Amino acid sequence: MPLRAKVASSVSRTAAALSRAAGRGDGSVIGGWIGLKIDPDLLAHLSAGRAIALVSGTNGKTTTTRLTTAAVGVLGRVATNSFGANMPTGHTSALAKAGSTPYAVLEVDEHYLAQVLEATEPHVVALLNLSRDQLDRAKEVAMMAQLWRAALVRHPDVRVVANADDPMVVWAATPPADPAQGHIPPHVTWFSAGQRWHDDSWVCPECGSTIQRSGEQWWCTGCPLRRPQPQWTVEDDGVLDPTGAWHKVQLQLPGKVNLGNAATALAVAAEFGVRPVDAVSRLGVVTSVAGRYAQVDRDGRNIRLLLAKNPASWLEAFDMADVAPTLLSINARDPDGLDTSWLFDVDFSPLAGRQVLITGDRAYDLAVRLDVNGVPFQHVRTFDDAVRAVPPGRLEVIANYTAFQDIRAELDRVN
Repeated sequence: MPLRAKVASSVSRTAAALSRAAGRGDGSVIGGWIGLKIDPDLLAHLSAGRAIALVSGTNGKTTTTRLTTAAVGVLGRVATNSFGANMPTGHTSALAKAGSTPYAVLEVDEHYLAQVLEATEPHVVALLNLSRDQLDRAKEVAMMAQLWRAALVRHPDVRVVANADDPMVVWAATPPADPAQGHIPPHVTWFSAGQRWHDDSWVCPECGSTIQRSGEQWWCTGCPLRRPQPQWTVEDDGVLDPTGAWHKVQLQLPGKVNLGNAATALAVAAEFGVRPVDAVSRLGVVTSVAGRYAQVDRDGRNIRLLLAKNPASWLEAFDMADVAPTLLSINARDPDGLDTSWLFDVDFSPLAGRQVLITGDRAYDLAVRLDVNGVPFQHVRTFDDAVRAVPPGRLEVIANYTAFQDIRAELDRVN
């Protein structure tokens, strides 16, 4: 690297270490921020010489990144932003901290995918899904799909692993060829894990016609856009690879959605030449991801943490949660988005019949929604009040982003 980049990288590592030592966080943002101030091209310099995978989407990025890192680790050391700092500052800090590694797997905020593609020149990009998120400040779903599509046009050599079940992702991953401009479509490998949330993809992003569905299949009623044939699919408790071989997947993470994340991880690793049979056993070592799915025992209660930040992820959280006392916590701070109207897109009826507690800055918004759904609840002011309010045994905790971090801090920032 140029001397300036070497200095910036060293300062980045030092700043991150000081932040951790001072108890001000894991340093995954401040280190990169300072490094990029010294050398604005630091991310590109740190990426050079590494085979890189980027993982982006509205939901599942952090977990899929952790599983992919485990799978690619068959080949050697892998740099990754394991704490979920998924903007360029976080990527820069992660690569600087890792030092020289042949591989990197980076979670990327969907808004920053084009910028990070440009800086890192990755070998493969995984596109998971697109749904509404942070309504007051995030782009509308079709606009995000358009940004992804335009970015891939500029990088025709990148290999893409994409979700065949999401019409927005399929459209974004298949930009048309333009011989006059020298543009060719990217090489795309399709995976299917099933997608239960459909409410952001009833309108075709290509022509505006209605999307129709029948079982696993979907198609546009007005143009040729339709579900492609996936090469990687979830079947029972395993994954079918492109050769038709079935691999049993034994995860320590709950829910069918994480089986789909595992299928994506195997597909991405295969783009680096990793055989599924060699990678599948490594997926089981992932037990929690930046606190997600962590289980902590306190005062006779086994507390499990689930993150749910938008309607699609709440649907999956209800699928993961046991039928047990459940604490719901909602904030509306800047990282969450200030608009809580999305709560009315969530069907809370799966919680009927269990003890439900609510807390957080916007607990009353949640109270109104639960009342509309006919779900009885109890308001508690603190996490400790919630623990005391339930009998010994399992307590499921489902929270949006900053509420999740608040509770994680109460439990000493479990990982």
